[in-house]
Amino acid sequence: MPKKTKIVRIAALALTLTLLCAALTGCNGGAESVPESTDEVKTGETGQAKKPQIPEKLERNNEGVPLLRVYQTDEESTDEMDIETYLLGVLAGEMKNDWPMEALKAQAILARTFVLKFCQEKKSKYPNADISTDIEEAQAYDATGVNERVEQAVAETKGLVLSYNGELPYAWFHAHSGGMTAKAKEGLAYEKDEPGYTKITQGNESDKAPAEDRHWEAVFSEEEFLEALKKSGLGGIDSVETLAVGERGDSGRAVTLLVNGQSVSAPELRLALGSTKMRSTLLENFRMQDGSIFIAGKGYGHGVGMPQWGAYGMAEEGHTAEEIVAYYFQNVAIEKLW
Repeated sequence: MPKKTKIVRIAALALTLTLLCAALTGCNGGAESVPESTDEVKTGETGQAKKPQIPEKLERNNEGVPLLRVYQTDEESTDEMDIETYLLGVLAGEMKNDWPMEALKAQAILARTFVLKFCQEKKSKYPNADISTDIEEAQAYDATGVNERVEQAVAETKGLVLSYNGELPYAWFHAHSGGMTAKAKEGLAYEKDEPGYTKITQGNESDKAPAEDRHWEAVFSEEEFLEALKKSGLGGIDSVETLAVGERGDSGRAVTLLVNGQSVSAPELRLALGSTKMRSTLLENFRMQDGSIFIAGKGYGHGVGMPQWGAYGMAEEGHTAEEIVAYYFQNVAIEKLW
């Protein structure tokens, strides 16, 4: 083919493609173009996705992994270790080390996000420590439970965290949702505006979850119930006359409870009574019984974010850790920070 003819044909082809492109909606990238996803991630001037920042107070090792001063409650000592090493004990404390690998990995991503968020916003109650193994302050911790599976889950998610608009979110998780997860204001009595990454969705819990995590019952004496009311900010009640569920949230959880007609926060009362006794606020029964207070409900935990038995169930169905995390949170991305 003569060279001039070839050039003409190429030019004609280019013109045809240009006209075709102009006819397609959004092809010019203008204001009317429709994004492929509504879950957009903020980008910086470089065009790269904005990533959460590692707390400035944390030093890093030669590999860029943040270092932590961890107060060990059982040894009453503070040890320095990198976050990945710390996460081994957390993962073994939060999940059984024989759980499905993708469930373990999903938990590792949330646990890593949790500790960075903690260090970003809070200060440990233990002097000269960034965080502790005290479950009342942070996450569960069990270094004796670390095995090859735990090590694999942490290694395969190294540096991965949850990101919401380039910031670290609260990576909430709990044991069992009772079938339906909750938003933060409902499940946690969260006082700020509802975060844009929480959602209400099916829990997808595995049938292998213990019976007491699916349905539970608890009985409290009137004396301990009245004491819990005081801790929850409802004092001045000397005896319990009537009990009722007040407001319920969109997931069905009790937001408020009525005692003698007076309102008390259900999530706060749960903590005051003991979260291992009053296992959730997804209540099925709340009444006086033989001079005591009888409470029954579904699920175990506050219900916000990822249910661990839900992660188990989804992993059994073949979902990846990234898919599991994305299912229980909305408008989020997973970013690698180191």
